[in-house]
Amino acid sequence: MREIKSATFSNQLTVLSVAVSAVLWSQLAVAAEDLPSTTLQTITVTANGSVREKVQEDGVDVEDYTPAQQASHLSDFLNVVPGVTIGGTSSVNQRIRIRGLEDSNLKVTIDGARQEGKLFYHMGDITIDPDLLKQAEVAVGNNSVTLGNDAIGGAVAFTTVDAADLLKPGQKIGAKLKAGYASNNDELLTSATVYGAPTDNVDLLAYYGKRDTSSGEDGSGRELFEDSESESILLKAGAYVGDDHHFGASFSRTDKEGTFPFRPDFPSLGDDPIPQKVKRDTYTLDYNFNPTSSLVDVDTTVYQTETQISRDNDSKTSPGYDWNAKVKTTGGKVENTSLIDATSGRHKLIAGLEHYKKQSDYSALDRNTKLPVSGTDEAKNTSVYLEDQWQMGKFSLTPGVRYDRYEAPDFVAGGKTYDNVVGALAASYEIAPRTQVFASYTQLFNGPDLSQAIFNRNGAGTYVNKDLKAEEGDNTEVGIVTTLRDLTTPNDALQLSGKYFETNIENYIEYVRSGGSHTGLDCVTGTIGGSCQGAINKDEDYKIKGVELAADYKMNNFSMGLSYAHARSKGKDTGKTIYSQTGTGSDTGDKYMVNLAYQPTDTTELGWRSTYVAAITLDTAEKGEFTKPSYDVHDIFMSYSPTQVEGLKATVGVYNIFDETYASHASRFDPLKDASTDFEPGRNIKASLSYQF
Repeated sequence: MREIKSATFSNQLTVLSVAVSAVLWSQLAVAAEDLPSTTLQTITVTANGSVREKVQEDGVDVEDYTPAQQASHLSDFLNVVPGVTIGGTSSVNQRIRIRGLEDSNLKVTIDGARQEGKLFYHMGDITIDPDLLKQAEVAVGNNSVTLGNDAIGGAVAFTTVDAADLLKPGQKIGAKLKAGYASNNDELLTSATVYGAPTDNVDLLAYYGKRDTSSGEDGSGRELFEDSESESILLKAGAYVGDDHHFGASFSRTDKEGTFPFRPDFPSLGDDPIPQKVKRDTYTLDYNFNPTSSLVDVDTTVYQTETQISRDNDSKTSPGYDWNAKVKTTGGKVENTSLIDATSGRHKLIAGLEHYKKQSDYSALDRNTKLPVSGTDEAKNTSVYLEDQWQMGKFSLTPGVRYDRYEAPDFVAGGKTYDNVVGALAASYEIAPRTQVFASYTQLFNGPDLSQAIFNRNGAGTYVNKDLKAEEGDNTEVGIVTTLRDLTTPNDALQLSGKYFETNIENYIEYVRSGGSHTGLDCVTGTIGGSCQGAINKDEDYKIKGVELAADYKMNNFSMGLSYAHARSKGKDTGKTIYSQTGTGSDTGDKYMVNLAYQPTDTTELGWRSTYVAAITLDTAEKGEFTKPSYDVHDIFMSYSPTQVEGLKATVGVYNIFDETYASHASRFDPLKDASTDFEPGRNIKASLSYQF
């Protein structure tokens, strides 16, 4: 079968970050002579005949990274990327933070489909079972105009598996069966994938997975309340028409139903678990036109994704929590890449057009009046961008420009329209063989997001801020990356990278709500001190500064990776840390990570992952000063593929070996009340068995 072209996220990102490497190199069985080499700010890894360009991004190949093979939560594999921290103990509360900025400030896609909007402030917004994934790529920081709107902190692109990834050479049809178990919460995963290529130009795949989960425990034996069942479906088809055209279609669903806390980021509270259902459906159609001309390589994607939560609470002690909320995003993107050779060097021109609409819907019975309430809101964005990756020998220059037209939600900013132009410029220079220095500057723009769907109540209790400004700012990064070879043995390699960044955010938007200990907005003036909820611009601008360092060594069948990430946010006037009403400051502490991997035989792989996060003291204007304690977590894992049974693979791991009691710095933390802290699971033994034939 003709090799399927993968729409890599590399085309959307530019210049930097080297981290994940050491473990991945070993797990991917990359020969020493095929280790990453650096040229013009890109890092190219050759493995299994495929070439992946790394341009200012980190990637995790799920199937080839042992902890990711047993993942039930995004933290099981994305935490390996410096600058990235995943919060939320439950899969219904998982939150991605890049340099302290959560997913509402990130562009998150699944197979190219944007995952936009918010449902309920106590929940995460990313609903996907990791078992569907083959790859997750992360842009740590925004360094390219091609990312588009709503990507102040960077981007995460999830890619689901397709038939081309599983079919062996010459194989027409195949299947993969998998079963996994986790001891902490008695989680049981079973899945089956069937895939085939009935002709040389057509490939098909169907996946079904089921995951049953019970309540687990943190390191101190406290119950983390959840009892749920989830189902995941993935259907994919691709076809070549002639030599120049490729069409693809996919549908993926994650459907989780069970009993878990009304406020999922309070899993230790235990006094209000109620029946709930969370579902995400994503539809995509894609088309690629790539004739022999180097001037034309067109990728087109259209999509619709919908995430929904519904609650049916029959509790007599806390009635009125019955409601449905959903966010639907419909959009499309057309991008062309042209290669132009000129006397001044080679130009790689990327021109694109993107449009999407996000809509939130809410319906419920008011807990006080018992009368129906409902509301709908929407926002639209259109972007046009052009980027030129200009290579001139050892020097490269990448200018870019983007225009955005953003129509804001009615309940947030009265439907106000924002027209904005941003620019970007990146440069790199190869100062020595396999050594580059680089720098980039990118202007940022983010229009006001939808409010949480539960606040769409026909304007009741909502302050509409028609003077709301869009978030703007800039991101600047400088760094160096080098690869040293033949240090201790022939063909070994040490890769070193380091970067310093500053992100400035002006007109930072915060959604303020009333109720409980929260003070809302005046319903007329929009000033703090009232009973209305709504969006406001913070009084001061913020600066996030930090460094990210990585050292990765590969020698024969052994590899080691070290990384360090540091980010701090401060207000320019007060010096206070950004704080959100979800209960956590944005800063996530200094993270140190060690990854070891060893392949003693062709059939056995061993690995160790250690993560230490230092204590961090946050000084916030809203909550004053408080400290999140440090934590030290260790995982060990092994996989075995017996030669006697081709296609069989067993994996076992012990996660949080020493039963540490801790809460991720990206999760809710209350220094005075453990029940209001989102503690992570304690020791967890996972085992899985897969058979591919």
